[in-house]
Amino acid sequence: MERTEAELIAAVRQGDAASFEPLVRRYSPRVFATARRYARRESEVEDIVQEVWMKAYQKLPGFRGEAPFEHWLMRLTVRTCYDFLRAHQRNREASFSELSEGESDWLERFAKEPVGNPEDAEAARQLVERILEQLSPPARLVITLLEIEERSVKEISRLTGWSVPLVKVRAFRARAEMRKVLRRLAREKYL
Repeated sequence: MERTEAELIAAVRQGDAASFEPLVRRYSPRVFATARRYARRESEVEDIVQEVWMKAYQKLPGFRGEAPFEHWLMRLTVRTCYDFLRAHQRNREASFSELSEGESDWLERFAKEPVGNPEDAEAARQLVERILEQLSPPARLVITLLEIEERSVKEISRLTGWSVPLVKVRAFRARAEMRKVLRRLAREKYL
C-alpha cells in the first residue's frame, strides 16, 4: 500500500530516511525542469538538483505543512537556483561575437521584420538564452519566472521571499537590463 505524502514526511521527520526516496522520485522531474532554466550544462543542473534535495532533507523538520509540500519544495528550488546564478555570475561572461549563424540570421531578419516565423524558433530560443546569461542574477530570475514560466508577481513573491513591490521593481529593472543588452548586441552586429 502506497503511503500519502503527509505520512512520508512524518516518517522522515521521525528518522526514517528511506521514506524520503518516494518524495524524490515524485518531484525530481519538476526540480530538474526548473534547474534546467537556470543552468546550461547538465552537470550544473545535476549539482543544483542534488543541492535542492540535500537542503530539502535537512530543512524538512521545519516544514510546517501550511502550504503543500510541492510549493515549499519549488520555493526551495527557485532560491537554490538563484544562489547558483549569483555564485556563477563571474563565469558567465560571453561575447555576442560568438553568435551562431542561425542566431545572427534570425536577429537580422527580426530587425527588418519583427513578425515571427516558425522556422526561426530555435535560433530565437538560443538567442534569448544568451541574452539571459548576460543579465544579473536577480534580473535573470525574475524574467525567467515572469516571462518564461508565466508566473504572477504574487507567485514570484512567494517563491523568492521578495515583497510584491520588490518583484515589480526588479522586473522593471530586468527589462531595462535586457533592452541594454539588446542595444549592445545590435550595435556590435550592425556597426
